[in-house]
Amino acid sequence: MLALRLFKKKARKSDTERLNLDNLPCHIAIIMDGNGRWAKKRALPRSAGHSAGAETFRRVATYCKNIGIEYLTVYAFSTDNWKRPPGEIKSIMELLEKYLREALVKMERDKVKLKFFGDISILTPDLQNLISQTEELSQKFDGVQVNICVNYGGRDELMRAAEKYAEERIAGAEPSAPLTEESFSKHLYSTGIPDPDLVIRPSGEKRLSNFLLWQIAYSEFYFTDVLWPDFDERELDRAIMSFQTRNRRYGGVRGY
Repeated sequence: MLALRLFKKKARKSDTERLNLDNLPCHIAIIMDGNGRWAKKRALPRSAGHSAGAETFRRVATYCKNIGIEYLTVYAFSTDNWKRPPGEIKSIMELLEKYLREALVKMERDKVKLKFFGDISILTPDLQNLISQTEELSQKFDGVQVNICVNYGGRDELMRAAEKYAEERIAGAEPSAPLTEESFSKHLYSTGIPDPDLVIRPSGEKRLSNFLLWQIAYSEFYFTDVLWPDFDERELDRAIMSFQTRNRRYGGVRGY
């Protein structure tokens, strides 16, 4: 807590930023896009772009922890990304494995809680085991929670939740109980986690790409042409400052 207060004091002295650390989004979600184009611009293999993007993810997650963001959700690998070349998929999975092995060593120090959204049953046994280890170890930490979406798709999540809801109703004592948002949402990967306040998509694209379709019903959006490997703390500040200017009405009318 003392470190956070000192960080806030230092941040408020900045002449270049106007980030209000007393009015931060609780939950930020990011579609990490632009790795391939970043590499292509530099005549590098796409794997180099993913490596650079992984480092950006580390920096952004650390910065979110330092300024007091409670939840960070990142789109790492979608259900549609299996259509990519096998070599690129292999590179992404190797980076994920590398990150998790390092996280197991550093989690005690960083106090970051890791959770995974998506169907991990299709991943290699070694990667599934690493995911289970990191999730189990991180349960005792109460710092920022980082949700990593792997083999994740918003429609897939909704179908999975619908199946689980139906199974629960059929097996339950009240099979005719009414469907509510609360009873349905507890079957989502994000159960127990507040919906994202702010969704960020770098790279210039302006679409959702099947990301958190249920959870972002009332999220604010921030789009930037900056490619993900070039996204930094200053760009995140800009996104948060843009969020802080929004009037969130959730379907209501201002001042009513």
